[in-house]
Amino acid sequence: MDNINLSENINPISGLISDDVYAILLKNGLIDKKLVRDFIIRRKFVSLRANNINSTDAIEAILNEYPYLQFDTIRKIVYQRLG
Repeated sequence: MDNINLSENINPISGLISDDVYAILLKNGLIDKKLVRDFIIRRKFVSLRANNINSTDAIEAILNEYPYLQFDTIRKIVYQRLG
């Protein structure tokens, strides 16, 4: 998975909502880009783990895509409890 650009032109959650809905939500400030980024990171982590990549290597792979984040930040994102 390539690094996701959270601009108005790209819908990184197209599997959940249509591009039109995403654009409207983004335009009206109803999309939290950080939460979308975290969702994508968790999804990538689960995918890597499903391919028998150990946790540390999976986090390192994600770190390569998001170099502005720290290892511990990614670890917290992927292990945070939702709900």
